[in-house]
Amino acid sequence: MQKKKVAKNPGAQSLLIELLTEELPPKALKDLSEAFSDSVEEGLRNRGLLNSNSAVISFATPRRLAVHISSVTSRGADKPVEQKLMPLSVARDTDGKASEALKKKLAITGRAHLAKNFPNATDGPDSLYVKSDGKTESVYLSTLEPGWNLADALNRTLQDAVEELPIPKLMSYPLDDREAPERFVRPARGLLALHGNKVIDVSILGLKSTNLTRGHRFLAKGHVAVPDADKYEEVLKKGGGVIASFAKRKELIHAELEKTAAGAKIVWDDALLDEVTALVEYPAVYPGSFSPEFLVLPQECLILSMKQHQRYFPLANKTGKLLPSFLMVSNLRTANPANIIRGNERVLRARLSDAKFFYDQDRKTRLEARVPRLAPVVYHNKLGSQLERVERIQLLAGKIARDLSADAVLAGRAAWLSKADLLTGMVGEFPELQGVMGRYYAIHDGEPREVADAIEQHYRPRFAADRLPDGPTACAVALADKLDMLAGLFSIGGQPTGDKDPFGLRRAALGVVRIIVENQLPLLLWDLVNAAFEPFKGKAQTDLRMFLIERMRSYFQERGYTANEVEAVLSLHPAEINLVPKQLEAVRAFSALPEAASLAAANKRVVNILKQAEAKGESFINAEADKLQEPAERALFNALKITSQQAASLFKQGDFTGYLKTFAVLKSPVDAFFYSVMVMVDNPALRHNRLALLADLRHAMNRVADISKLAVEK
Repeated sequence: MQKKKVAKNPGAQSLLIELLTEELPPKALKDLSEAFSDSVEEGLRNRGLLNSNSAVISFATPRRLAVHISSVTSRGADKPVEQKLMPLSVARDTDGKASEALKKKLAITGRAHLAKNFPNATDGPDSLYVKSDGKTESVYLSTLEPGWNLADALNRTLQDAVEELPIPKLMSYPLDDREAPERFVRPARGLLALHGNKVIDVSILGLKSTNLTRGHRFLAKGHVAVPDADKYEEVLKKGGGVIASFAKRKELIHAELEKTAAGAKIVWDDALLDEVTALVEYPAVYPGSFSPEFLVLPQECLILSMKQHQRYFPLANKTGKLLPSFLMVSNLRTANPANIIRGNERVLRARLSDAKFFYDQDRKTRLEARVPRLAPVVYHNKLGSQLERVERIQLLAGKIARDLSADAVLAGRAAWLSKADLLTGMVGEFPELQGVMGRYYAIHDGEPREVADAIEQHYRPRFAADRLPDGPTACAVALADKLDMLAGLFSIGGQPTGDKDPFGLRRAALGVVRIIVENQLPLLLWDLVNAAFEPFKGKAQTDLRMFLIERMRSYFQERGYTANEVEAVLSLHPAEINLVPKQLEAVRAFSALPEAASLAAANKRVVNILKQAEAKGESFINAEADKLQEPAERALFNALKITSQQAASLFKQGDFTGYLKTFAVLKSPVDAFFYSVMVMVDNPALRHNRLALLADLRHAMNRVADISKLAVEK
């Protein structure tokens, strides 16, 4: 085969792409920006326009997604392409020349002339030649596939990038006088595409590329021309009043917050910092204040009002107590921000005034007086009212408390009051405070502190890394709440399907697992599941058990255990899941033993033999010593008896690691048994006794975990 010269790429320059839009959703901006720049980079790299020196910088503001990539060529390199045409025996006729089949094949590719010089022919970048793959000789055609030019590659790349953006809901909007509307996360208003200082002819979302962008809504007027891709950030800042880099704006906001706080402690929230960064193009931080009279409100209410509803950063003293002041991030930098500050203070004052009114009114009615009013409040149209749910939770919480040797009266009281704050004005205004306000109102009513704490904590964990309920009363109510929800919805077929989980049942199930495991609660999970199902007609305990097992699989694997280790323990469907971490550690320690692999493989063989025997209707129970004939089976019987006696006390003490390690001595007798003893013999009595011996071995070794799950497939 003759080597061909591949055309060299022309000189590389920086590329800039900017999609100008209406205000993008702030909580999604960071993800949209990363996805956009990643897609553009991947598309251009796959099309051969980037090299090892190409560096990517993403930009994102409320009104733009942009990406700058250095060292981008205007045309990708031509690629040599080798095509296998047919075996040589088919390509060659009886005279040794090109066959009619080969001529037709070459004609289809537009290279019929190469057949004249068969078998080896070269015409510019095209070559015809014979090559062996080690078995047969075949005829190949080598050509050059032209590289992508930048405009075509960029058009295709942008189309893919826009279609692949993680947009939960598209907007339809008109563009000019066209009949068909465009669809995007927000209306797109401009497209900038520069390669060096030249505009690349591309289009997307009905927009044609230019070198024009727009600056700050208030600090800039009209369009801003970008003369060169490398000057985008500089020109946009100086001529447009926009800091294009999300990271630089975030860093600037962080620094100004620290400076403006003047020594006060900022109640930080990284998600809020990201959100305000996504709301401004040229940030300025200003201080604000509110009347100290509002400090009588629960701190959670004040923080929620400021952070979540107004996007302010609350300030606290060194001990963490809130101050009557806050910091705001504005999109308008001015020498006299008095009007901005006053306007924001006025908005916050109105919201806090409403909160104080609700707080004062709510405390005039005791929580216990609100509970009967839950009767007309529908929990689920197939599962009754909130009052019926509270009654179920109360009974189940009492049972769990008794199982924990805790005060069932306190648990029942906390469960009875747990949903009462849903009817308060404060929770109606701030739904995020359910449970939190219940605790404050319970304390105001003179309820025991343990009851009040359980009312707030029974919602925990609300998310993956959230704190767990603390203490047996709170744990009892939290478990009862989650198990009632799981059992109720499973009983009516409301379990999650695919990615859909509208009731948050996966989160609830994981919460049950975390509460029991991480608080080391000595509870029998399957007994609790059965108790939770008692009030419901539908019976889906098995489905819920499997659902909980699946959550445990994910949970323990995330904690660093291998899939085989987890499966070895969970395949036994342990009821005392608080012991599972110790069992997993025992499995890990056993796996490190030199005898582990052989015993796991033998265990798997035992499982398969017994499974096949059971399928044939064989019966086997308790091997009898007087029916043993072969020396190897007697040796295994005796070794198993001695080892089981030694291991039993370790199991009783909870020393699962020691228990499993004890069985390492069985490697030799087990190997000898399988080497010299035939299990499935014709003699029924002898066969049943040998099967019983293997069943005894399986039972003894698998009390902590199913060791056969550790066997490595060959």
